[in-house]
Amino acid sequence: MAVFSKRSIVAAAAMTSAMLVALTGCGSTGASNTNASISAGSSTITVWADADHTATLKSVAAEFTKKTGVKVKLVQKDMGSIEQDMITQIPAGKGPDVAIGPNDWTGLLATDGVIQPIELGNMKSAYQKVAIDAFNYNGNIYGLPYSVENVALIRNTQLAPNAPSSWDDMATTATAAKTKYPYLLQVGSQGDSYTMYPVQTSFGSFVFGQNSDGSYNAKKLTVGDANGLAFAKWVQTQAKAGNLSTSMTADIALSKFEQGQSPYIITGPWNISAIQKAGIKIAVDPIPSAGGQAAKPFVGVNGFFLSAKSKNKLAATNFLTTYIGSEKVQQALFKSGGVPSALTKAYNAEAQSDSVIQGFKKAGENGVPMPNITQMSSVWQYLNAAEVSIINNQGDSSTLWNNMADSIKSSIAKQS
Repeated sequence: MAVFSKRSIVAAAAMTSAMLVALTGCGSTGASNTNASISAGSSTITVWADADHTATLKSVAAEFTKKTGVKVKLVQKDMGSIEQDMITQIPAGKGPDVAIGPNDWTGLLATDGVIQPIELGNMKSAYQKVAIDAFNYNGNIYGLPYSVENVALIRNTQLAPNAPSSWDDMATTATAAKTKYPYLLQVGSQGDSYTMYPVQTSFGSFVFGQNSDGSYNAKKLTVGDANGLAFAKWVQTQAKAGNLSTSMTADIALSKFEQGQSPYIITGPWNISAIQKAGIKIAVDPIPSAGGQAAKPFVGVNGFFLSAKSKNKLAATNFLTTYIGSEKVQQALFKSGGVPSALTKAYNAEAQSDSVIQGFKKAGENGVPMPNITQMSSVWQYLNAAEVSIINNQGDSSTLWNNMADSIKSSIAKQS
């Protein structure tokens, strides 16, 4: 079983902070090698990557140099500093030719003129559609995807031998198993609309509509429709039944699952290693529908961006499409970072040999890409706050949900 690594943005509270940091600025790591200038001519390209992937990229870089004669200057960076360092350094002609990062950076980086589209041509069909859609901004693909991840229903097979067909089925199984909770779904005092999103979408409620090419349309804000109100009512009902609570943080939910207090927990691959170390035998299943439609979790996609100021675009593009985009390298990145590959052939091979990955794959088949548009920064805070207010029974669910939708609309209007 692979060791999974958690994304930088998982809980919605963390996502809110990350997006606010992206808009207000944060300091760099201060290391002497993090301000390397983009090399001129065709002799060198500079690549920024985090510690989890640097070792793998060293061998890739060596092979690239051997085949092309172009040197690769690999700079290890803290993932938390990469986005802001790109924003401050690239416009000044410094920074990387290529940089690692999650797809939800795309809108801000593209809007600021920091990154440029990557020409994939027919190669797009080799990747999972959701991975390509995740880097699609205004009709252009701005990232070479290498991994995908989403939440799913993790089942304690000793307490629940079979996959549930519904939320009622989960409750029945939990009652038979005599566990305290029918399911564990983290909320916390700040809310967690990321983890809650597949349940929300099972009511047909989405934040933004998508264009025909898979990109998000900020003008199609749909979160306040009747489907959203139905979801809000479900949340309040579950809270009154004691199944949802703001005291249920991510750490507490994980701990209670490890203690056998529920047959089920909704979480992502980043918690699999801890669960298995606790000796829990698990299976990974799709999240059942609560609202009658398919549950569609957010799919986070990691990839590599191409600098808008690269003086060696051809070599950098070649490095991305021919090397990072190869099955061999995608699987090597999977082994180093633990997150399944974006390249379809590599992903299928990984799932075939690992039942947990296969489970996440099935759970994410209906998933939607994590929004990469800048307007999403106006969503997390209000969506989280509304869910917290509903769970804490601070008013009528429909009123609280409608107020949230109005606040998001007002915030987006101010960005225009």
